[in-house]
Amino acid sequence: MRTLVSALLAVLLVTPAVAQQRVTPESRPQVQFSFAPTVRQVAPSVVNVFGLARVQRNPMQEFFGADPFFRRFFGGERGQERNIPSAPERVQNSLGSGVIVSADGLVVTNHHVIAQSDEVRVALSDRREFEADVILRDERSDLAVLRLRQRGNERFPALEIGDSDRLEVGDFVLALGNPFGVGQTVTSGIVSALARTQVGITDFQFFIQTDAAINPGNSGGALVDMAGRLVGINTAIYSRTGGSVGIGFAIPVSMVRIVIASAAGGSATVRRPWLGARLQPVTNDIAESLGMRRPQGALVQTVTPNTPAQRAGLRQGDVILALDGQEIDDVEAFGFRFATKPVGGESRFTIMRRGGQQILPVRLESPSETRPRDAGRLAGRSPFAGANVANLSPSLADELRLDVETEGVAVLDVEQGSPAEQLGLRRGDILRVINGERIDNARQVRQLTADRQRLWRFSIEREGQLLSTVVGG
Repeated sequence: MRTLVSALLAVLLVTPAVAQQRVTPESRPQVQFSFAPTVRQVAPSVVNVFGLARVQRNPMQEFFGADPFFRRFFGGERGQERNIPSAPERVQNSLGSGVIVSADGLVVTNHHVIAQSDEVRVALSDRREFEADVILRDERSDLAVLRLRQRGNERFPALEIGDSDRLEVGDFVLALGNPFGVGQTVTSGIVSALARTQVGITDFQFFIQTDAAINPGNSGGALVDMAGRLVGINTAIYSRTGGSVGIGFAIPVSMVRIVIASAAGGSATVRRPWLGARLQPVTNDIAESLGMRRPQGALVQTVTPNTPAQRAGLRQGDVILALDGQEIDDVEAFGFRFATKPVGGESRFTIMRRGGQQILPVRLESPSETRPRDAGRLAGRSPFAGANVANLSPSLADELRLDVETEGVAVLDVEQGSPAEQLGLRRGDILRVINGERIDNARQVRQLTADRQRLWRFSIEREGQLLSTVVGG
């Protein structure tokens, strides 16, 4: 048995070419493999991000905790404690990580790290701290860009941006961040999977999966390759306990690059192209009916007139197989790839039509403002008072994270403490029917809600569902 074990060890440790040679290590590099050089290169560019939010302190809520029953009487979440105006403020802290991506102080982090923050501070690896301004928030990708407030003409250690499209499953990667607030930490692992699309974190489902340990506080930190280049922003983990179980997800740097470019160009929002076509997955049955060897690509379900898709000649029944040479596996992959294209250029779609393949050039255009928004806050004594509503167009629908082909009148925001807030209206709700009248424009909504009614019957569309109810006037 001992002889067999010795033989196995010899196979593992000695290559055939040197099987008869001495196998005793002769130098330190031969016995030590270390990530230290890469970490030394990367660590100064990874920062801690601290978000501070000032909220009204509710002693009764703190005493009874988060029990939903008591919260009905003593106030809810932030912004709902208005019944206790004399209550003192308290400070809530959020903790995450970030990456310096330009020498003049641009820092990328996750949107959810700073989403509720009134103030943001950034701590560098050398213990210097800086106040930071949030210059771009992109909730759709869960990314945000900060700018450090410089003291003079300081330059910061920026991390080189790599190419996430060159990653392969099995590549070594390092994750850097500040888990649980213990300080900068480095973990190693491999790329476990690419193009994960069923994670449900952002609008663009296309994540790098890694088994490098990622824990709370790592959000916004760097995922780097062995050359020390940024390939992803660590964003989420799959866990039932809150700790790492070896399944972490990072936003590919191909998406991060677009967000950085928007911020560096002075924009507070990310401009993305729109297609003007509704797509659906290619199932096994559909693939078989189309003569495809396997399910792949995105099937064009409908094409909206006067859109980039229609102008490019895309038709119902076409299957989009590739975008600028990159294969498209499913609808989510197309959505991600298309969203990373810069507005103003042109992309080449490889499509299958009637069993053959062809190339269609498609202009990359921003969603259009097809009709005036005519936005305004509703007044009067209706249950809708306090809601700010506007006419939908592809541009506004994109801002509200709705399907760009959605039509009607949408809620932009709801005034705190208003009847509309008590009614439960939310940003993005679409008003469909009020007292039996189908809603077409914002002016009509203002007219219908101007006079007091004994009963209000209405329907709204929310997340694809139609909700109807009746309330007293």
